[in-house]
Amino acid sequence: TAPGPRSYTTLRDEAVKLFNSLQQLESERDPVPLMQGVLQTCLDLPPLVDEIYCQLVKQTTEPPAPGGQGDLHYWQLLTCMSCTFLPSPPVLRFLRFHLDRTERRFPASEMAKYACFIREALGKTKGRECVPSLEEILVLMQRQEMICTVHCPGAPACSVAISSHTTAEEVRGYVAQELVSRLGLSQSPNLFALYEQSRRREQPVGSATLLADVLTRFE
Repeated sequence: TAPGPRSYTTLRDEAVKLFNSLQQLESERDPVPLMQGVLQTCLDLPPLVDEIYCQLVKQTTEPPAPGGQGDLHYWQLLTCMSCTFLPSPPVLRFLRFHLDRTERRFPASEMAKYACFIREALGKTKGRECVPSLEEILVLMQRQEMICTVHCPGAPACSVAISSHTTAEEVRGYVAQELVSRLGLSQSPNLFALYEQSRRREQPVGSATLLADVLTRFE
C-alpha cells in the first residue's frame, strides 16, 4: 500500500534517518519499499529534497564497484527522484554536471543510460501530488513506461503507455481519437473526459493532472 501519514522529528534527525536508509539501500534485496519511503519523506519535508540529491550524487561518484547492484540501486533512486522533484537551481547545475561526467566516463554503461534518462526527466518534471506507486518505481528502475488501462463506454478498453509526466489531457486526446475511430463519431459534437472511479466516489480528472498520481492513489 502507499505510505500513510507519518510523524516526523527535526529536519536534522530526518536527514540522518534518510542517510541511514541510503546506506541500507546498497545491500537491500528488494529496494522498492525503501525507495518509496525516501520519496515520501522528501514529499512531506521539501527542504530535504536537495539533501537527498546531494547524497545520491556523492554515492554515485567514484563508487567501489561501478555498475554493481549497490551502485545501480542509487542510480535507480536518483531516477525516481528526478521524476518526482526538482532540486534547487544550484543543486540542479551540480547534478547535471555529474550526469555529463558519468556519461563521459562510462559510455554505453547502465550508469550512462540512467544519467541520460534522468537528464530528460528533469526537463519535464514539475512536481507531484503523490510519490510514485510501487508499480511506477519498478518501471522507472527499468527506464520504461507504465501501461494505463482506460475503460470506455460502448467500446473495448484502451491500453495507453504513460510516463511519470503524462497528463490527463494527453491521454484524453489519445482515447478520444480511438473512440472516434472505433464508434464512427467523427461528426459528433460530444466532448470526452477522463473519470477516476473508486468504491467511494467518481470524479473527473483535471486536464493537468498527472496520470501517475491517479494510479498512486489507487494503490
